[in-house]
Amino acid sequence: MMLNPALLCTLLAATATSAIASPIAQLGWLQGCWAADGAEPGTVEQWSSAAGGTMFGFSRTIKQGKTAQFEFIQIRETEPGKLAYLAQPSGQAPASFNLLRHSDTEFVFENLAHDFPQRVIYRRDGNRALRARIEGMSKGKLKGIDFPMKRISCDAP
Repeated sequence: MMLNPALLCTLLAATATSAIASPIAQLGWLQGCWAADGAEPGTVEQWSSAAGGTMFGFSRTIKQGKTAQFEFIQIRETEPGKLAYLAQPSGQAPASFNLLRHSDTEFVFENLAHDFPQRVIYRRDGNRALRARIEGMSKGKLKGIDFPMKRISCDAP
C-alpha cells in the first residue's frame, strides 16, 4: 500500500509541530487562583491562561490586614521550546530565571547569577495543591523557602 504524498507531508508536519511545542502549554494547571496555606486571607497568587507564549501572574502577601509584599510575574517563551520566569517583587528591578527542567508536575527555573533566590520551583500536587519553592545560596549557606498553596475560586475575597 502506498501513502498519499500530501497526507504523508501533513502527518510529518503535525508530528514536528507537536515535538517542538512550547512547554508553556504544560503549565495550564497553574492557571487560576491559589491561597497560601496558613497565611492571612488575601495572601494569594493568581495566574492567567497560557496564550501567545506567555502567562502572567501576581502575588500578594497580607500581614496584620495590610499588603506587606507583592510581585508581578511572567512566564515567557523566549524562543521555541525555551521559557523564562521573570519576577518583579515589590517594585524591585525584574529578575529573569531560565527554565532548567520540567515535567508534567514540576517546573524549575534557575539564575545562578542572582543574589537570592537562584531557583524558583513550581510543583503540582494533584489538582488542588501547589508547592512553590525558592532556593539558593544566601550568606554562604543553602537556603530554601516553601510556599504551599491550595486552589481557590478567583472570586474569593
